[in-house]
Amino acid sequence: MKNGLMMIGEIAEFFGISRKAIRLYEKKGIIKPVEVDAQNGYRYYSAAQVQQLNALLELKSLGFSLEEIKSLLDGETTKERLADVLEKKRRAWLETVETARYKSECLESILGNLRSSQEANDIKEMTDDQRAWLLVKMVCIEDVRAQKALSEALWL
Repeated sequence: MKNGLMMIGEIAEFFGISRKAIRLYEKKGIIKPVEVDAQNGYRYYSAAQVQQLNALLELKSLGFSLEEIKSLLDGETTKERLADVLEKKRRAWLETVETARYKSECLESILGNLRSSQEANDIKEMTDDQRAWLLVKMVCIEDVRAQKALSEALWL
């Protein structure tokens, strides 16, 4: 530490990130060292810049892109704009959660189909076509019912 400033390596170690990542953030114009030693090129950062980096890493962990983070940290953001951006990201995460919940329910249904299937007990003895058809019946139960109903209707 020099005059209350931290070197890039100290900050990288503190946050558990690489120096290369900090240099990328500098290149993108998000974080800039308060001082660069002209003789050796060492970068020095103030406490305020360390806080900026902390905010950057938190926003990044919440799914914000570096471009979005740059615009949020540029000093031009209003409270309303910040609230709008955060709300949009929150809604996106809620949608992701709903999608994951739906996929979990689908897998639960498939597991139920598998557990109740007598055919699945003989899966090792099946041909490739038989296993594929069994999998279709397990995974695409609604499609199989629709295909069966359509097939029956066509043959009536």
